Amino acid sequence: MRRSTTLAFLLLASLPLAAAELTLELPAGSRRWSSAELLAHPQTRSLPIPGDPAYRREMHYRALPLAVLLEGVLPGDHLQALALDGFAAELPAAPLLREDGARAWLAIEDPAAPWPALAGHKASAGPFYLVWSNPQAGDIGPEQWPFQIARIRLLASVAERFPALLPAADAKAAIQAGFALFQKHCLACHRLNGQGDARFGPDLNLPYNPTEYFHEAFLRRYIRDPQALRHWPQGRMPGFSAEALAEQELDHLLAYLRHMAGRKAVLP
Repeated sequence: MRRSTTLAFLLLASLPLAAAELTLELPAGSRRWSSAELLAHPQTRSLPIPGDPAYRREMHYRALPLAVLLEGVLPGDHLQALALDGFAAELPAAPLLREDGARAWLAIEDPAAPWPALAGHKASAGPFYLVWSNPQAGDIGPEQWPFQIARIRLLASVAERFPALLPAADAKAAIQAGFALFQKHCLACHRLNGQGDARFGPDLNLPYNPTEYFHEAFLRRYIRDPQALRHWPQGRMPGFSAEALAEQELDHLLAYLRHMAGRKAVLP
């Protein structure tokens, strides 16, 4: 009995991964693309990514320009990429549609040749991964590289969907800039005032805002390198280097968080 069970397991382990599906919910309607269909797309090509942020080394993918799939999407639109683990990347459409400078690509994992597992994880970055060629040309941050994508959908802006995230109308320019940075770097993992689509990290205002329980110097260090402040092997928050988040930008982000500590929502 044990021998037959072991043999069955080995046979299953030797089989290629099942084909995955990517769901697109766009102005032209909803469509599902299988990994096989995407790999066979005429614009799919081999793409090297130096310094891949998920694998932290050079990677080579089969990928196609993401803009090819975004039928009916306009530069002023807003998209969201939902990952299998609850990560929800908020993505302005304009950078995704560009054909020069920083260019967005959808990397497709071939079930017959799966990518390596991510460090500390049992799974890879597949089945679909948003990668960028020449990212430095477009100020592309680490949260704009969502992996394990299952769905990409057109949505209203963050301000329209989640009004409890808005700073006061008369807030200073630094706070307004901090709100934009919060959308870019934090909203993919965190909610605030109970609003947001992510189910990955804790709410950053309820019951307390991190500016209320962290000394500022330690909060800055935590954002730069979470493991340096509190070593936790299971921790999944990435650090934000000065290249990803300049010192002045960090000032603005903290100004927004401090401001929102005084604008807590009352949940039902």
